[in-house]
Amino acid sequence: MGQKPINWFWDYVTPNLIHQITVEAMPFIGKSRYQAVQVIDTPSFGRCLVLDGKIQCSESDEFIYHEALVHPAMVTHPNPETVFIAGGGEGATLREVLVHKTVKKAVMVDIDRKVPEICRKYLPSLSDGAFEDSRVELIYMDAMKYLAETKEKFDVIILDLTEPLEEGPAYQLFTKEFYQGLNKKLKKGGIMALQAGATSMLVSPTFLVVVNTLSKVFPVVAPCHAQVPSFGGPWGFAVVSQTLDPRELTPEEIDRRLAKRLSRPLRFYDGIAYRGMFSLPKYFRKQIVQEKRVITKDKPFFTY
Repeated sequence: MGQKPINWFWDYVTPNLIHQITVEAMPFIGKSRYQAVQVIDTPSFGRCLVLDGKIQCSESDEFIYHEALVHPAMVTHPNPETVFIAGGGEGATLREVLVHKTVKKAVMVDIDRKVPEICRKYLPSLSDGAFEDSRVELIYMDAMKYLAETKEKFDVIILDLTEPLEEGPAYQLFTKEFYQGLNKKLKKGGIMALQAGATSMLVSPTFLVVVNTLSKVFPVVAPCHAQVPSFGGPWGFAVVSQTLDPRELTPEEIDRRLAKRLSRPLRFYDGIAYRGMFSLPKYFRKQIVQEKRVITKDKPFFTY
């Protein structure tokens, strides 16, 4: 009896390093106006969303990524009532924001209408009804254009954007100029969080350059990371503000706020996980200090 053929998905970490995953089926393959879109079924991670050849999330471990992205900033803010989300088309970031009972309004802006439509059909557990919540305003347009035109300001801003690929839709949203614009859209005492690229290599250029660029705009920049198995290793985030610093909260205070504010328990983030996320290794802290590159509109940065 012959061996069953194996199909593989290759996720390029760098031109010289790939993350390779067995694929059982591909329920959706197509393109939107802005990017290639795939939904793949894998024995290792369940169903996954893939944009422009990069895994964005998987059913098995998406809760790690989305809780790590959303809750450090939300918990640090004393009373987050208004939240702006850029990207996050699958709806899981919105889902985690709405768990906070303090939230009165969440504005989500995504340039690609097709991704939410595909995820609603093939990955409904990711949004878990978030798009139908009465507190949500869902807008399909360029986030940069929306922010330039709106007079609204927010307690919390969360950037759940695809990586800055040269031909992707998001690379202009990693620039110093964009971060300066976001800073003006935060209310006094506001806070922002974003995904900042892989931290799985000894040198992680995207993460280092993004963190350094943020430091030119925000006095408080708190880099952190969490292990996301479907991404092939740890993934980087940053929490930034003019005044609020998540590292000043004790694990006990984090647990107290979570217990008081949330409408359901979390699976990943708590006071103990917080200590691990913000405890970067020595070599990484050194690289952050040494990094000098700044992403600007005239000098964009592209990940692999």
